[in-house]
Amino acid sequence: MSAVLESMSNTPSGAALAAPPPEKRPRSQRLASQGVTLSNGKSRLRGVVLAVLPPLMGLGLLVLLWQILSANNSSFPSPGVTLAEALRLFADPFYRNGPNDQGIGWNILASLKRVALGFGLAAAVGIALGFMIGRFNFLAGMFNPIISLLKPVSPLAWLPIGLLVFKSADPAAIWSIFICSIWPMIVNTAAGVRRVPQDYMNVARVLQLSEWKIFTKILLPSVLPYMLTGVRLAIGTAWLVIVAAEMLTGGVGIGFWVWDEWNSLNVPHILIAIAVIGVVGLALELALVALAKAFTYEEAGN
Repeated sequence: MSAVLESMSNTPSGAALAAPPPEKRPRSQRLASQGVTLSNGKSRLRGVVLAVLPPLMGLGLLVLLWQILSANNSSFPSPGVTLAEALRLFADPFYRNGPNDQGIGWNILASLKRVALGFGLAAAVGIALGFMIGRFNFLAGMFNPIISLLKPVSPLAWLPIGLLVFKSADPAAIWSIFICSIWPMIVNTAAGVRRVPQDYMNVARVLQLSEWKIFTKILLPSVLPYMLTGVRLAIGTAWLVIVAAEMLTGGVGIGFWVWDEWNSLNVPHILIAIAVIGVVGLALELALVALAKAFTYEEAGN
């Protein structure tokens, strides 16, 4: 018996009792030790609410004000009446019952076609001219007074000149879009060229790079954010101008459609056209913002 007690006294206490199993850490701590971070569910929900709720509240406030206005003015259609008419219109947006009776889809496409032609010509001329003005001081001194003089002129003031020169309403509307779209692209592109660090140009001069190499390797990557900003400003102005130009020139187009519905005192169609103009303009803006983000590292949405 004494031998047994002696052997137990010589045994370490830690070996006599079984060690308890290690406590299992929470999953979040185990993932954190592996470099994985989990966001709080409440914070995710809060982000979704903050992203969705303010726009919905703004739209709800607009509809409420609209409803109040229609309740106090019998000639102004309510949101419900306008929505029902919009559903009827967009059920068949591409019908044709004659040259002056076409679906809203054809009118939107006609306006977009004019914008694409005028804006495309303005981009081809304006961006090239902006690079030259920013690159060469002589050209800047020659064109800056002309730009400063003509840029403040209202685009619609150029419409009679287009009618006089082209003898047709459609080219005159495209001319108005061209002349209003070209200035933002010239000014922003030239400003971007002037902001290229002088050290880059000094290195190009030391390496004796050709003008084409300077343009493709130095100027274009540096100027691209400014150039795309000018393009974004120009497309908004172009879409704004085409509606007013089509009101004056007639034919097929969303602007002419608005004016024709006003002559018929069809106010719900006018409100629908206003919403369509806003949605199309927003879509064009978002498309160019996405393009800018794809080609630059800067925050193009600001």
